[in-house]
Amino acid sequence: MQNESDIVSIITESFGQLRDAEKKVAQLILADLDFAANASISELSAAAEVSEASITRFAKAIHCKNVRDLKIRLAQSLAVGQRFVSDVNVEPTGISGIYETITSALNHNSQLITQKLVDQAIEKLSGARQILIFGVGGGSTMLAQEMQYRLFRLGFAATAYSDPMLMRMAAATMDSNDALICLSMGGFSPDVLAAAEIAAQSQTNTVVISKAGTPLAKIADVLLPIESKETDYIFKPTASRYVMMAAIDVLATELAIKHKRKSREKLRKLKVSLDKHRGGADRQALGD
Repeated sequence: MQNESDIVSIITESFGQLRDAEKKVAQLILADLDFAANASISELSAAAEVSEASITRFAKAIHCKNVRDLKIRLAQSLAVGQRFVSDVNVEPTGISGIYETITSALNHNSQLITQKLVDQAIEKLSGARQILIFGVGGGSTMLAQEMQYRLFRLGFAATAYSDPMLMRMAAATMDSNDALICLSMGGFSPDVLAAAEIAAQSQTNTVVISKAGTPLAKIADVLLPIESKETDYIFKPTASRYVMMAAIDVLATELAIKHKRKSREKLRKLKVSLDKHRGGADRQALGD
């Protein structure tokens, strides 16, 4: 129903049908959600240069019960962030700007994951009968698959899951001989957390790549911490994807070194098979 929809969307979609005075109120609200959510009706009317009655009529026009209801719903929308409503500190874009953001995020995160933590994660993964990788969402789904692709080349039985129901089912079949890798940029993914909690009941070894101090981080046997250095500029894809991919590369490389003889033979066979199929020089990538 419309009265249950996002209030900012309702204001935007209803703008053309509002009276002139109500349009002034709408423009004021969209320009500064924080002020609108916390201001009194008299402060709103003064700022919009309309009568207090116009504030009340505006609330009714956008399907709010009253001004109080309007302010509650504005506060709820405010939690998403003002940057998704109006222009804020627009950052320089262009090719160099994108690369600089990625480089900055990688440099910052390179200091967070220590060799000791990596060694602990490798110990959990090395002897596992199977390794399951859980990740949900645009970035984590893609990178869960990337983790699978890194590990099967080295001879590990690895499977990535992103469907919430399948993650639960797979987690329920795990035991202490298995290992689980959970991926989450923010650490609050309810689907990944629920599946990890199911796996934990069977003493599964769990490695988490996520932000420290989050619900998912707390369930980890080993946490490889990452931090998202995002800004208010919402139009650029998140640089955190590169941070998580770097952590995945670290794990895959250290696992390969830990099992150097097996890894070398698996990679040699892979290269022979690919060269027979596609041809290529000695330095051509292994199916990347």
